[in-house]
Amino acid sequence: MTRVKRGNVARKRRKRILKLAKGFRGSQSSLFRTAKQQVIKALKYSYIGRKNKKRAYRRLWIVRINAAVKSHGLTYSQFIRNLKVAKIALNRKMLSQLAIADINAFKLIIESTFQQA
Repeated sequence: MTRVKRGNVARKRRKRILKLAKGFRGSQSSLFRTAKQQVIKALKYSYIGRKNKKRAYRRLWIVRINAAVKSHGLTYSQFIRNLKVAKIALNRKMLSQLAIADINAFKLIIESTFQQA
């Protein structure tokens, strides 16, 4: 059986991991074993973070909508219910943008939900 030398393959693999670990503190960016552990951990946290970001933005939009709707004498839940009854299909992101940028349009939406409900 012939001898297999893994020089290039192993170096490539290590370089890829160390490249991902760039910017980590101390030996976690320079030593392969610790870098590998930290890269695995970092990738796991980045996956979780992408999910959490969506939750955080939805929460922010709801807070903004609630603040805008309260000035018209409604609660958030009543407003969302009225939207469903009026068959107005706007997502929370668009509603919060309207509440911030175009107050008159948001006021029209609130008035149209009052008419339907």
